[in-house]
Amino acid sequence: MTAIFRKELNAFFASLIGYVVIAVFLIVMGLFLFVFPDTSLINYGYATLGPFFSLAPNVLLFIIPAICMRAFAEERQTGSIELLVTRPLRDIDIVMGKFLACLTLVVIALVPTVLYYYTIYQLGEPVGNIDTGGTIGSYLGLLFLSMAFVAIGLFASSLTTNQIVSFLLALAITFWCYFGFDYLASLPVFYGNGDAFIGSLGMQEHFESLGRGLIDTRDVIYFLSITAFFILLTVLSLERRKW
Repeated sequence: MTAIFRKELNAFFASLIGYVVIAVFLIVMGLFLFVFPDTSLINYGYATLGPFFSLAPNVLLFIIPAICMRAFAEERQTGSIELLVTRPLRDIDIVMGKFLACLTLVVIALVPTVLYYYTIYQLGEPVGNIDTGGTIGSYLGLLFLSMAFVAIGLFASSLTTNQIVSFLLALAITFWCYFGFDYLASLPVFYGNGDAFIGSLGMQEHFESLGRGLIDTRDVIYFLSITAFFILLTVLSLERRKW
């Protein structure tokens, strides 16, 4: 697993994919948060990173499927997957190695955004007038959300040899998991607490819950379960070659 992790991470930066992903993420977030007046943190009126944590999942919806689309699709297309699976590795080792490499790239892209926190921290009146607990919770939420998105991206990549199809499939699944259940819950067709139950199945509600600064074990278990579920599906998808 460690060898797969190093190979994938080196591939990201050897082919400029890693640099492009990080640059695109930071440029897009920087434009929205400091240039465009409608979403600028400077014009927001009070010290908060709320706009950043509202926009980041929308950007990651596109960034993470783009990172993961080549993980297995390219291997299948070139035939190198056969060389990989003949090594003394379990399928779970292959999947986890690629999972950790993709997640590490996302984390590297998120690390520079700590400067946003420092900027708002210094600009607050008085200095430091920012909800640090909520900020930490939101960053943890982004980490868990990224884990789930990466697992979904790997699953989509394991289903096809076409990277574009992999990207579109991962985008559709992540979009549905993040926005779809909230949309269903908003429909006037549920009785009692049915709408609340449907909304709790979506990622957005659990991400926003973590952003309040209270680390609820239900939210953590939810994201870990979603991640484990799609990793299991990816392993099963790889094992299809044996059937």
